[in-house]
Amino acid sequence: MADNMSNKTPYGSWSSPISARQVASAAPGIDAPCFDNESLDSRSAGGDLYWLEARPEEGGRSAIVRLDASGKKTDVLPAPFSARSQVHEYGGTPYIVIAGILFFCEQSDQRIYRLDTRSKEATPEAISPANQNLRFADFCFDSQHQRLICVAEQSGEADCATQSEPRNFIAALSINAPHELIELHSGADFYAYPRLSPNGSQLSWISWQHPQMPWQGSELWLADLTNDGLLAKSEKIAGGCDESIFQAQWSPDGELYFVSDRSEWWNIYRCANTGEGANSIEAICPQQAEFATPLWTLGMSTYGFCESNNLVACYTKNGYWHLGLIAEKTQQLNTVDLPFTQISALTSKGHRAWFIGASPSQSGCLVELDTRSGQYKIIHQFDALPIAEENYAQPLAITYQTSDNEESHGFYYAPCNLAYSQNTPDEKPPLLVMCHGGPTGATSTGFNLKIQFWTNRGFAVLDVNYRGSTGYGRAYRQALDGAWGIKDVDDVVAGAQHLIDQGLADPERIMIRGGSAGGYTVLAALAFHDLFKAGASYYGIGDLETLARDTHKFESRYLDTLVGPYPAEQALYQQRSPINHIDKLNCPVIFFQGLDDKVVPPQQAEAMVKSLEEKGLKVKYVPFSGEGHGFRQAANTERALLEELQFYSEVFGFSLPLPTPADENH
Repeated sequence: MADNMSNKTPYGSWSSPISARQVASAAPGIDAPCFDNESLDSRSAGGDLYWLEARPEEGGRSAIVRLDASGKKTDVLPAPFSARSQVHEYGGTPYIVIAGILFFCEQSDQRIYRLDTRSKEATPEAISPANQNLRFADFCFDSQHQRLICVAEQSGEADCATQSEPRNFIAALSINAPHELIELHSGADFYAYPRLSPNGSQLSWISWQHPQMPWQGSELWLADLTNDGLLAKSEKIAGGCDESIFQAQWSPDGELYFVSDRSEWWNIYRCANTGEGANSIEAICPQQAEFATPLWTLGMSTYGFCESNNLVACYTKNGYWHLGLIAEKTQQLNTVDLPFTQISALTSKGHRAWFIGASPSQSGCLVELDTRSGQYKIIHQFDALPIAEENYAQPLAITYQTSDNEESHGFYYAPCNLAYSQNTPDEKPPLLVMCHGGPTGATSTGFNLKIQFWTNRGFAVLDVNYRGSTGYGRAYRQALDGAWGIKDVDDVVAGAQHLIDQGLADPERIMIRGGSAGGYTVLAALAFHDLFKAGASYYGIGDLETLARDTHKFESRYLDTLVGPYPAEQALYQQRSPINHIDKLNCPVIFFQGLDDKVVPPQQAEAMVKSLEEKGLKVKYVPFSGEGHGFRQAANTERALLEELQFYSEVFGFSLPLPTPADENH
């Protein structure tokens, strides 16, 4: 009976058991798994594994979880403490564990705290200086000098009243009272991956300068560590303005490894003899694949070391991630047969490796791999939704022609809901085009409940890896240089038109959504093309000039490459800013904005909304207090999804089914 009735239910009006509340609270994000570092004394912590866990239902708190040798999971960071760094605004790995002692950067004040996880009575204690506007991330441990070494960022210094942006440096903080903080290295605009050699005699790091972003040009440096804990004989090992360096890491026997795109692909390299500089650098198993990802957050890891200096590494090819083992002697890459298409946050110890794995039907989970046997097991995951896997839409990789006789890539998801499998055959589904952020980034093929929220309601989805995305080599990544707002827009338009031509989408019901830089692509596509009939901008950019003048340090020169130097190219900025072309924008738009956003200030959305209202277009503005660049509170994510769905239903006349109990309680 249900199937017969469902035949008459149009796309977009399907009833779905996937509620907005489930999307907002299901499968909290897992990140940064790591092992206890070497002990402070003769004791050992027993090989406990730790990781970060996002808690949207706790106001976006970032908890730290421990898995001990017996398999017991425990929250080691008591609420309301939240481990989250704001270095570069986006942060990075905010903690390290040493012999059961947790050191972490607390979100509320950005100070480093110490917590003895072996004591149930212990409470976090701040050990970094107060009232100095300091932030910390990306830690390593210097056992010889009993201190943490990390990336630090300081703003608003009293002795530099004219300072317009924060100052970044490599810092060392004693873990013992009086907790002296010293500056080890400064002078670069940005730092990442400070790492000590196994014998503690050398420190390596990555740095870069304005106007470069780390995926455009960065450098690998090496210095000797003196007996008094200072640096000497600093030298550049690799990198420059046209070479991107990622994840510098020491092998167990003291060789320095790193990832570079000097071959046009992010591959792994080894500096066998650090005393010989660039002359000793050799590629490890060259591949036309990417063993890195853009360094938006500090401490990201794509490879590690197994027994006998063999490597375990994850890499992406044609939009899909894989995991492989690289034999040190033969340098052969042997891909491990795994059911995961998205792999990240890899760490290793002995003959085991751990990573965050996901697939089109599996949300992010913590996976343990035996590198000897190739066998894996999921050691931590969250309960799946109580619906059949057959109701989940699967990504279909597509490549299509776009402007300049070039190609673009994306993943197509067809509407999928077993209850409506016999829908009216002559109806074409509405299409929702998704634009990832960055724009230097990439979409994921891992299970995304936000996508399933739409496909399960009868929407088709196209998730676009427009030119400028990562995972397809340096040339594809650089294709957006000087062309942001043009080629990315051409690619989302061409992708939607491709699906229309294939008979997979209704040309009168084409929507586009995106956040941050993806939000800019949304607004530009609506302003400069007439294909899309509605749009949703999540903390998107409407005014490129405002962004160039008023954003945080990390991205303050990003547009130099994507658009052109400002203010020299002011006319170009004005030309590509959607807010200056309201006369060309002729469809409904909904805006979602965090009022504490430092990356894209709310004034941008508010100015766009005002202009569109004055024009008489259907427009809605949904602000969220207490949210920054990206929403972390479950209630806000839930509300945004419901508001967006309601907005499309009003625009296109979708008859929405009665809300689920979860939605009724909203």
